[in-house]
Amino acid sequence: MIAMTSWFTAESLPFVWFTLIGCLLTGYLILDGFDLGVGVLHLIVPKDETERRLSVNSIGPLWDGNEVWLVTFGGALFAMFPYAYATAFPAFYTAFILLLFALIFRAVSMEFRGKMHSKLGRRMWDVGFGIGSLLAAFLFGVAGGNVVSGLELNERGDYTGSLMDQLSPYPLTCGLLIVLLFTLHGAIFLYMKLTGDYQQRIANAAKVSWVLFAIVYGIVTIWTLASVPRATENFADVPALWLIPAFNVAMVGLTGWMVWRRFAFAAFLCNAGSIASMVILLAAALFPNLINATDPAMDLRIVDAASSTRTLTIGLIVVGIGLPFVLIYTTIIYWTFRGKTRLESHSY
Repeated sequence: MIAMTSWFTAESLPFVWFTLIGCLLTGYLILDGFDLGVGVLHLIVPKDETERRLSVNSIGPLWDGNEVWLVTFGGALFAMFPYAYATAFPAFYTAFILLLFALIFRAVSMEFRGKMHSKLGRRMWDVGFGIGSLLAAFLFGVAGGNVVSGLELNERGDYTGSLMDQLSPYPLTCGLLIVLLFTLHGAIFLYMKLTGDYQQRIANAAKVSWVLFAIVYGIVTIWTLASVPRATENFADVPALWLIPAFNVAMVGLTGWMVWRRFAFAAFLCNAGSIASMVILLAAALFPNLINATDPAMDLRIVDAASSTRTLTIGLIVVGIGLPFVLIYTTIIYWTFRGKTRLESHSY
């Protein structure tokens, strides 16, 4: 492991870590994206207690393992890019508090709804589960929109804007885009886990989700090209980068075709490819910055935001040891709980 880290130079280590945190973010968005989507659909599609229990139990053994990727991403950002963490946390302080509230509340709702004996009590926690999932997905999109369009930073990297500055139309539309993307991801996942009449209605929900997502996807794409010129500067310098958005458009189109043909697993893989290529697009738009500022002179570059070479090297050794365990754990959990969801006495 130590020999492996010696392959990297002090100059390359920040970019190795930039790639690694991108991989961690991609893993989180693909895996937790579908269970956030199941939470959003929980507000709309199930029509009785049995269907609501099927929805919750489809993600019951998986959701907490999925969030390991978010914890790992946050820890890696804190340790390897402390200057970016110090800039991003105060800038998104209110959003982070709301995000933590949403993630905690949806987890509590899943546990408590099954312990309620009254119909009103279960419905209350059902709404909490759905609202928490919706809010978390929306906040991820709003944060991404602000990072792409740029934050108001001073020469010390301190955020000088207000909460209202983060709620301009473009980031809010990005928030809607991510809600629809995760709803589509959740509908495809539920289709794989269910049977019968509920599965047929989920298939219709997946079609509606894809149409709405495709419309907002087109709006955000045109809006970005027209009003965020910095997002395409790297693509003008390196034309080969246009292969990334081409792949992304192909994945979005293939997802829709697979949804209509009801090839659920293929649709899930295509939508995962769509999410992964969106993260790569974000990285390509930001590079060599970690956070864009409204004034380009205040951009926070990857090399300036990184920890010392010694910290980056030790972190790489820790990841080399720990990441295989996370991958093995995730694989075992998904293999153990494969197949259709069935309700049993110990279910949620």
